[in-house]
Amino acid sequence: MFEKILVANRGEIAVRIIRACKELNIRTVAVYSEVDVNSMHVQMADEAICIGKGPAQESYLRIDRIISAAEITDVDAIHPGYGFLAENGHFADVCENCNIRFIGPRSSAMTALENKAVSRDLAKKAGVPTPPGSDGIVENEQDALETARRVGYPVMIKAVAGGGGRGMRIAHNDMALLKGYHTARSEAEKAFGNPGVYIEKYIESSHHIEFQIFGDAKGNIIHLGERDCSIQRRNQKIIEETPSPLIEDRFKDLRKKMGRAAVRIAELAHYTNAGTVEFIVDDHGQYYFLEVNKRIQVEHPITEEVTGIDLVQLQIQVAMGEPMRLSQSDIQFRGHAIECRINAEDPFDDFCPSPGRIQMYYAPGGRGVRLDSHAYAGYVIPPHYDSLIGKLISFGKTRREAIDRMSRALNEHLITGIKTTIPFEQAILQDPNFRRGVYSTTFVDQLLGGARLELIEDRA
Repeated sequence: MFEKILVANRGEIAVRIIRACKELNIRTVAVYSEVDVNSMHVQMADEAICIGKGPAQESYLRIDRIISAAEITDVDAIHPGYGFLAENGHFADVCENCNIRFIGPRSSAMTALENKAVSRDLAKKAGVPTPPGSDGIVENEQDALETARRVGYPVMIKAVAGGGGRGMRIAHNDMALLKGYHTARSEAEKAFGNPGVYIEKYIESSHHIEFQIFGDAKGNIIHLGERDCSIQRRNQKIIEETPSPLIEDRFKDLRKKMGRAAVRIAELAHYTNAGTVEFIVDDHGQYYFLEVNKRIQVEHPITEEVTGIDLVQLQIQVAMGEPMRLSQSDIQFRGHAIECRINAEDPFDDFCPSPGRIQMYYAPGGRGVRLDSHAYAGYVIPPHYDSLIGKLISFGKTRREAIDRMSRALNEHLITGIKTTIPFEQAILQDPNFRRGVYSTTFVDQLLGGARLELIEDRA
């Protein structure tokens, strides 16, 4: 059993990990930047160490400072959460070399899957369809143009490292491609320290569906069902749900097919711990591999709600060398769960970030409602990090019940002093197409177009 774990992250995911550790009677160490001194995870942890200034490059992305904090506090393991260094194979390797357990996949699996272009090759070996695209990293403008013209516009330019929608651009012509190519490279370099990008065919009106996978050190790998993440803006997820309405209502046979495909890819990579295999599905039920996220996902709570399994605790137990004690047949799904990401953004000003002090804060509750957040009245949201301040999760026996419960909870969630995405998410929940489960990755763009935007403002 681990006695002490360092949480190499901040915000709601750091709070989530600390809670899991407390339930396992494991002590925790928080690391924080100077601007996060009053953050909730710092107050909740047993120990806390400042590792630098506000910008992530001077704190949460500094491997040397995080390892120093781990050695000073004599921890057994490090949990990276998501974002920052969570998918950095070098960081995992440094942890292992320092005799500190990395709570995630082995560094060898991380390295094998770190490059998304390499992951595509792995999927091909597993017999899983992939969208047409470049063979590895696109090194220059000419290669980018030749690839785009070969596969046909529109195309997606994607960072080979990281996630969260950063380093991604859609291009419909040569001019947009060249602009997007340089923008994606610059964004990827800033966010992940790796400017590499690749190009693949962009499948319009697609559905973004991912499968939660889990593996242990004994080679046992299972999946825990799918999540539909198609409600996105600028490739950033807004609302996720499980099960997927597309699969549940139209293509039930896809659950087994895609689940098996996800497990095959994980097996080839000798994957351990939590991960997510992401796919896109077209309106005809054809699916294509996108990438493997080598970490716990932001939207993991909805999988927990329908399976009854604490994924963060399972991460810790597997990292300690324990077998999962779960087979695929043990995984049972019940009910429906939805997650709304509460971001400090102004939906009526092009989703401009809204850092600042929260004046009033009331957390919703009641049956079937869960809130994972680090925010509180008086908390100052810094401008240096992702705008996510909380995740509101609803659970119901049916999708309709989960939607109605989420709508009620959003109405209760009071946050003043800053702007949030709550009014926009309320509008989505009331949209007739969303309520019918008829949507794709273009849904938000369509909702924001023309007269429908006025409806959102009226509801707000």
